[in-house]
Amino acid sequence: MDRNRAPLIQQSNAERSGGFSRIALGVPTLFLAVFVVWPLLAVLARSLVGAGVGDVLDQLTSSGFRSVLWFTIGQALASVALTLLVGLPIAHVLARYDIKGSTVLRALVVVPFVLPTVVVAAAFSALFNRVGIDLDRSFAAILAAHVFFNVAVVVRIVGGFWGGLDRRETEAAMVLGASPMTAFRRITLPRLAPVIAGASLVVFLFCFTSFGVILILGGPTRATLETEIHRFAVFRQEFDSAAILALVQLITVVALSAGAARFQRRQSLASRGRVRTAKLPLNSAARRTYVSLVAVVAIVVVVAPMAALVEQSLRVGDGFGLSHYANLLERGPLLPVAPITALGRSVMFAVVAAAIAAAVGLLGASAIARGGRGGRLLEIGALVPLGVSAVTLGFGYLVGFAALDFRSSIWIVPIAHAVIGLPFVLAATVPAFRSIDSRLHEAAASLGADPATIRRRVDWPLVRTPLLTGAGFAAAVSIGEFGATSFLARGRSSFTAPMAVFRLLSQPGQLLRGQALALSVVIGLTVALLALVLERRRRDSVSLL
Repeated sequence: MDRNRAPLIQQSNAERSGGFSRIALGVPTLFLAVFVVWPLLAVLARSLVGAGVGDVLDQLTSSGFRSVLWFTIGQALASVALTLLVGLPIAHVLARYDIKGSTVLRALVVVPFVLPTVVVAAAFSALFNRVGIDLDRSFAAILAAHVFFNVAVVVRIVGGFWGGLDRRETEAAMVLGASPMTAFRRITLPRLAPVIAGASLVVFLFCFTSFGVILILGGPTRATLETEIHRFAVFRQEFDSAAILALVQLITVVALSAGAARFQRRQSLASRGRVRTAKLPLNSAARRTYVSLVAVVAIVVVVAPMAALVEQSLRVGDGFGLSHYANLLERGPLLPVAPITALGRSVMFAVVAAAIAAAVGLLGASAIARGGRGGRLLEIGALVPLGVSAVTLGFGYLVGFAALDFRSSIWIVPIAHAVIGLPFVLAATVPAFRSIDSRLHEAAASLGADPATIRRRVDWPLVRTPLLTGAGFAAAVSIGEFGATSFLARGRSSFTAPMAVFRLLSQPGQLLRGQALALSVVIGLTVALLALVLERRRRDSVSLL
């Protein structure tokens, strides 16, 4: 290469790289500003300006608000306690014991976490109907569904840390005469306590913002902040009251998310330098009995609701058949489209949402990995959707874009789904970008490659698989999304499968119920198969949590 031309080429490459850097930072920033920050500011303005300070104080001090708030907190706390009671033994068995089928058991426990909430609610409704226990519209039904839904959180967070704890201190204590329970209480438990607290906070956050489960299983008498926001905004059109509740929800959820992030940072620091010890063999009757009991509990908790869902979807009168599944092809009087059409619409929205999340996430991950003040601010902003419930986000769209009548656009639903799925894409692609050795770029540049060629030939092969994995999880979330969609869907063009399940379950009649359960099975299988395929490819590059 001509030495006189080399500086000119380097300058030209730097200018082109700088132009791409501005695009990589600007596009995700604009996306988050329009579709996250603006709707949340609209909620804030509506609650403080539209309603007025006096109305805000009146509503926050009313007995109705206190009742809703205490029930929201109470059901979340009770759900955390039961989830720990079920999840900690499972986490212990998977982390410490060498058992056959541990991979299957771990996958079995994880699958419920990615299932749509309407499917989980339908599964427990089917289970209660199957065993002949009238628990619909009850507090117990809500708790049972939350345990099923969140046990994976405890297993993944606590079990992952527990498996890396060094057992030598515990073994030394037992050699000196301490019983296994004493050694656990004095040595292991204090080391696990911060991780258990972090997992509990995450579970509390999920249960505090639970929507579909409470709406279907709890009914109108079991109101939480989420369901009250939906009721005031969608059914009563009292946007000011809904905005006040959304503000309380937003402040609480952001605080909980900040606490969860703090615990996760502590866990990351505590995880460094751990020694993964060999798992314990099942060489005694006591160990085999304990592991068998835990495995049975895990299978019952996870499998029983899904098995009841499948069984009830096949029940026709006194026998079994596929008529409920055949009815998915026909539109009933309650639905604007046939259930199978609604499912197709959900899949289409999922593909579009995943594509948007992948495009924005790829640019954003590149900017975040590059660092700098802009990249750090973008990384913080990209975490906002994790700290905002889908119901609050959907209500923000309803208020923030009212003047533009953006809600009538078919694009608003997949855009909202893309916002919810964006953190999954970033969680996968940012580490991939950061792991790229800068010497590869330098070597390619020294051989005359321009920035576009370097991105295509060096970066893309390394980030392609994580990007597709993150986009896949975004699609799985989109298929079952119900909270934001319940605010934004309008008419036939945006009617999704979860909305069809909710509408069918909300009306009496065995035919409608069977149709809802059959559609729930199809949705659940679609999401579960997608999640299992992605879980095999994930290899710790994407966290479901």
